[in-house]
Amino acid sequence: MKNLLLITLLTLFVSCTTGQHPDFEANVKTAQTLLELQGTEADLQAQLDLVHEDMQWQPAFHGSAQIDKAGFGEYLKGWHDVMENVTYTAVSWLPGVLAETGQPDGSVRTYGKWTGVHTETGKSWELISYHTWDFKDGLIITGGDYFDAGGLLGSLQSEESAE
Repeated sequence: MKNLLLITLLTLFVSCTTGQHPDFEANVKTAQTLLELQGTEADLQAQLDLVHEDMQWQPAFHGSAQIDKAGFGEYLKGWHDVMENVTYTAVSWLPGVLAETGQPDGSVRTYGKWTGVHTETGKSWELISYHTWDFKDGLIITGGDYFDAGGLLGSLQSEESAE
């Protein structure tokens, strides 16, 4: 009877302990690398090498549908083409969880701030953002950018083009 009670309590303790997913730290490093490469406008292929072939990504623009890996490459290049000196400063890196169980699943979430300079106007900018990444085989398979992309680009227009 004592053994049964001990096993029951141990099982309950283990099932209630969430702990960190074993892939979380490696996945954080992958997400950090992606953001660092975006900020330096380094080799676009190096960014795409972090992405799974079956990727589905949610861009930050209002009304945009999810994009695949090729679309993601175009999305990243679009940002490279219009921004300079881009830096992401994370406020936090958080583990994601499975919605059904609340258990860590290795996914990564971050809140932070982007800063940079608009290439055409030379205007400096600052933007608060939220990003998500889900992983498969160590590569980013889904995720999204959540910030006011349209508002950012609108605020950077030159006065002549805004008229």
